[in-house]
Amino acid sequence: METFPIYLRRLNERKTVLIGGNDEAEHKAEQLLDRNAKLTVISPRLTKKMLWWAIQNRFKWIRRTYEQGDLEDAFMAIVADYEGDTNKKVYQEGRERNILVNVMDDIPHANFAFGSIVKQGPLTISISTSGAAPALSVRLRQRFEKEFGPEYGAFLEFMQKLRKPMARHHDSFETRRRLWYELIDSEVLTYFRNGKLEKAYDRTAEIIGEKLVEEVLNIKKVAR
Repeated sequence: METFPIYLRRLNERKTVLIGGNDEAEHKAEQLLDRNAKLTVISPRLTKKMLWWAIQNRFKWIRRTYEQGDLEDAFMAIVADYEGDTNKKVYQEGRERNILVNVMDDIPHANFAFGSIVKQGPLTISISTSGAAPALSVRLRQRFEKEFGPEYGAFLEFMQKLRKPMARHHDSFETRRRLWYELIDSEVLTYFRNGKLEKAYDRTAEIIGEKLVEEVLNIKKVAR
């Protein structure tokens, strides 16, 4: 199965329909809600956690089984739990409406697939074996979760804060590119990993300029 990996954005602007209320649906709902998706869940029953989210109005709950027409105005549909030929019906409606459809564990009735995801703050790693060995994707995810710890999230959040000040302080794109690579290849990430933020900030200041780093730290009122 040939796939083309992409990352979807602005999920809060268009409806995603999730069919099912089991543990698999809960896992997928959590991933979507963490990304502020505009979510509608269709299922006569929900897990305890999903029921709590529904009570909190974190998604719209349609308390019944799927019916033809439920995908109206949807951007994406995910089938996590189904009986009979619901998977085929959802896929057919999705084709008619030209929307993204994923039916878990039913590749013929899906036009896209999910990868195993590793996420640390802004860092997202998606792993796929193109359906050949999903268990390998899981094992690789578990390995990467250990290798890419929370320091990557903290480091990238700091890098994100530097972007606009970098553009103001360094007009040349070539200069900025050189400095970004110097930062990435430096000891800054290691300092984050070891909890040595003072050294991380000092090393960053050596590379890109003390005034720039002070501006970023003062914005967030981080004591040095």
